[in-house]
Amino acid sequence: MATQTEIDFRTRRQDSGPVMSARSRQLRRLWDGVGNRIFLITMSALFLLPLYWMVATALKSNEELATTPPTIIPRSWQWSNFVEAFQTIPFATYFSNSVIITVLGVVGSVLSNLIVAYGFACIEWRGRDKVFYVVLATLFIPFPIAIIPTFDLFAWLGWINTFLPLVVPHFLGSAFFVFLLRQFLLQIPREHLDAARVDGANEWQILWRVVFPMARPAVATVAIFSAVGSWNDFMGPLLYLQDEAKQTLAIGLEAFRSTHDVQFNLLMAASVMIVLPLVILFFAAQKYFIRGITLGSFK
Repeated sequence: MATQTEIDFRTRRQDSGPVMSARSRQLRRLWDGVGNRIFLITMSALFLLPLYWMVATALKSNEELATTPPTIIPRSWQWSNFVEAFQTIPFATYFSNSVIITVLGVVGSVLSNLIVAYGFACIEWRGRDKVFYVVLATLFIPFPIAIIPTFDLFAWLGWINTFLPLVVPHFLGSAFFVFLLRQFLLQIPREHLDAARVDGANEWQILWRVVFPMARPAVATVAIFSAVGSWNDFMGPLLYLQDEAKQTLAIGLEAFRSTHDVQFNLLMAASVMIVLPLVILFFAAQKYFIRGITLGSFK
């Protein structure tokens, strides 16, 4: 027969088992979290490395660029490179042209794609899904095939050497943006739309007073994608803009590279000034961008 001491020892041993297992699980979760963070930080550093190298090169002098091995941190920060790069090309003119095209493109993309997506997601009509599949099929048309017919159309309209070929297509909708917004609008409860119709609201009122406030994350995502595409567009201005006074930053940067192909510090300084507005835009709308991407992917 076991003594009282043995019974107490067995009891403590049995009670310590679940406690130790709980601690083990807690430590495992802690190490998993640390491992995930280390992995994310490492991947973020790899993606940020080209951006850092561009900024570091923009702050170096011509003598420091010729040193071997290259310096990771500039020895003397040459802020004058940004001023010289700004003065070398008509940066202000290119910047204003890019801003005009980008703003008009964002407005057109938001308005047109939201209206089309609302028709495909919130209004029941015969053949709706079939027409939507046809719209999606346009995504598979190679861009080089449409270059010549599109150029001939704009030339026939007399739009060459104007901003119209770069702005008007945004007001006609995009299959990708329509798909993105439609997937988001399908998650809006039908009860809200039916209640608005019962109260006497028409489709336009439902779109702007009921649907639009709920779809702001997805609309912000479309706006960011459209802004990045218009700001970085190189082929469009190259095809349709001929006067230097109407060129954009993308064309100006290429002209700067071909003219000053040896001065990499000035080239990187101009590149930093071109990329900086997009970085500011993303961080300003980061919350809405992430919500628009994630909520549009789950039912």
